[in-house]
Amino acid sequence: MVHFLDTLHPRNLGLSLGILTGLYMLLLGLLAAFTGRGVSLVGFIGTFYWGYEPTLLGSLAGAAWGFLDGFIGGALVALLYNFFTRKGHAE
Repeated sequence: MVHFLDTLHPRNLGLSLGILTGLYMLLLGLLAAFTGRGVSLVGFIGTFYWGYEPTLLGSLAGAAWGFLDGFIGGALVALLYNFFTRKGHAE
């Protein structure tokens, strides 16, 4: 019998994590741009996310990269979870 929490929807988890990660990157970039706090963190993340810097435009770039990164990561987590959940039910 399949229960409610036995499977995760990759698209839904991807969207959820993508939105949260994108929002976090946007807010972190804006905080760094307007207060100077977190500039080194934004700079470090900017070595992975092209265009991410403590500016308004850089914050938007970070939000886009964060969404993409969170979406892909969330979808992969759901797919792996579903794979291992199905293997566990087969045993």
